[in-house]
Formats: sequence, C-alpha cells, structure tokens
Amino acid sequence: MNPESCCQKTRTAANVLAILGTFLVMAFLVALMRHYTATPSLAEDRGAERMKILKEFNEANAPLLEKYDWQDKDKEIVRVPVARAKELVLEEWQNPAAAHSNLVERAAKAFAPAPKPPEKKSVYE
Repeated sequence: MNPESCCQKTRTAANVLAILGTFLVMAFLVALMRHYTATPSLAEDRGAERMKILKEFNEANAPLLEKYDWQDKDKEIVRVPVARAKELVLEEWQNPAAAHSNLVERAAKAFAPAPKPPEKKSVYE
C-alpha cells in the first residue's frame, strides 16, 4: 500500500467527518433556535380568555335568569326564570289565537310611553 494513498484516504475521511459534523451542529442550532423563538398558540390563549369572560358573564347574569324579579313595576312587567317562561309559553300557545291577542296586548303595554309627570305651577301665577 502506498503511504501517499493511505494519507489521502485518511484526509478524505477526515473531511467527510468534518462536513458531516458541521451539518449536525447546524441542525442542532436550528432546532435550538426554533425552540427558543416559538410563539405560544394564539388559539389557546384566546380560547382561555373567552372561556374566562363567558364564565364571568354567566356568573353575573345567573340571578337574572334564575329568579323572579320586577322588570318594570309601574307597567307590572315581571322577570320570570327561563325554565318557567318556557312552560308558560307552551301552555299559552295551546290556543294560538288567544295567545296572539295576549301577546299584542302585553307588547302594547310594555312599549307604551311613560306617563308625563304633572306640570308644576309657578309660584308667581
């Protein structure tokens, strides 16, 4: 075996290993940079924020949906829990003609303008 040929093979093997090592180091650095520069998923953040807002909204409005209360005492409009309101509507609409006339009557009452307060007379009159 020729010593020059042996050195040439060793040199070629060393060059191949150096090139391969360089590619491996670059691949590692690219993976490392991707890990450090990755942004959090916007969908997860927005989803969590929306769920928090929905929970707060439901907690704040639960008393309005689950209890009886006056909506407008002057017009005698009462707030009814949702489940009971559904039952009442199903009962009332067994007779559609009567339910429709009742609905029109209640709407006229609910949307009627508020009565004007009496005018104050001037002390000088």
